[in-house]
Amino acid sequence: MPCTTLLVGKKATFDGSTMIARNEDSGGLSFNSKKHIVVQPADQPRHYESVISKVKIDLPDDPMRYTAMPNGDPSEGNWYAAGVNTAGVSMTATETLTSNERVLSGDPMVKEGIGEEDIVTITLPYIRSAREGVKRLGMLLETYGTYEMNGIAFSDIDEVWWLETIGGHHWIARRVPDDCYAVAPNYFNLDEFDLDDALGEQKEHMASADIREFIAENHLDLSFEGMPFDARTAFGSHSDADHVYNTPRAWYIERYFNKNTYFWDGPDADFTPFSDNIPFCMAPERKITVEDVKYVLSSHYQGTMYDPYASSSEPLHKGELRPIGVNRNNFLSLTQIRPDRHEAIRILEWVAFGSNVFNAFVPLYANVDKAPFYFATADSQVTTDSFYWTNRIIAAMADASYAKCKAHLERYQLAVQSEGWRIIKETDKKFESLKRKTNAAAIKLQEEANEQIAAMVREKTDDLLDKVLRERSLEMKNHYSRADA
Repeated sequence: MPCTTLLVGKKATFDGSTMIARNEDSGGLSFNSKKHIVVQPADQPRHYESVISKVKIDLPDDPMRYTAMPNGDPSEGNWYAAGVNTAGVSMTATETLTSNERVLSGDPMVKEGIGEEDIVTITLPYIRSAREGVKRLGMLLETYGTYEMNGIAFSDIDEVWWLETIGGHHWIARRVPDDCYAVAPNYFNLDEFDLDDALGEQKEHMASADIREFIAENHLDLSFEGMPFDARTAFGSHSDADHVYNTPRAWYIERYFNKNTYFWDGPDADFTPFSDNIPFCMAPERKITVEDVKYVLSSHYQGTMYDPYASSSEPLHKGELRPIGVNRNNFLSLTQIRPDRHEAIRILEWVAFGSNVFNAFVPLYANVDKAPFYFATADSQVTTDSFYWTNRIIAAMADASYAKCKAHLERYQLAVQSEGWRIIKETDKKFESLKRKTNAAAIKLQEEANEQIAAMVREKTDDLLDKVLRERSLEMKNHYSRADA
């Protein structure tokens, strides 16, 4: 699926957390409803069969409990998308990538292999570190192959890793430096890559064991002798479409976090929306917050000539580039693993559903046995009992009256995120005050907090729906201001 991923190392965040976040976007003209659930070990399959590829995989008999973000309609499989397990490991899968003819001819896609539908289900319940996640998924790719190019993120309390698939069976992965963030739109993202480390100590890099031979046999290394190996030019696409669909997203996010490091605008810009060499990762100019992540992953290029909502933009450029906060956003999730909290209450999952321009970020504790109904329901039936569907309705109406609805949206987003933080901080303090800090007590407190957050979010979301509905009703084409009296 077309998506956008943002990864942040622990020394680059405001509180020392590792953070991995991703927008999942529907493809083409489709919209996929999503929900947030908890998968218990008893509900995890031992003999897995994919709906799309029909691949069959025997899974270990000791899965951990984990959270997930499945499709509301399971007809094409679960598509669990993102989650956290009880070992405190998180993953988000996947970022659909692009490649080139030399890669795909050297290692063709495997029609009966694994793909985005499967990857969280067959990986997350069995890993106890981010590094272990890379190794397990690498083994699965080498064993079963894949029918698509994908990028997958893993995190634990110390490390963030990013894996990208290459052809049907190959892959490389890189650890995001602790003091950096990394951006991944829908093209091959890893740039400078240390093959010696990947095939040796594996301190910061990992790869399939025969990656060097694969590169040589297919003449993939386009770097001159003595230059670092450039994985993006070797394995990625070189398409004009990237300059409309992919590079602008990386440009906007890095322009936001490093506005003074480089020139991003004008004829003397170091990087433009059309640059192919925008770095995969960079040290930000200041520490990154949860709110920063929500802002950039909701971007419609505000503050530039490409903003489709800006009244002053030149009509020629409005809507020219694919936004990050697009109408086809299914959900946004961010896993925040907090080092200054007891491990029983350490992990927060921030979630938002529908188009990110119009939704709010909601914090939920991850160490729970069940998710609130408001977030856990989203089948094909449109209903305001579902957080996903209510946000979709709001976005479809507010988009046509963005100027008038913007103030309502901003107040809603600020209120939800502020109150969510307040409940989290209050619950953290309650747990710290307990004499016996058992996991059972932690789960109970966290489930109560999640339900409190759900009730608050529903109240504020319904109120926003009322306000947006009024604005749109006043702009109906059959309006007439004179009353009947």
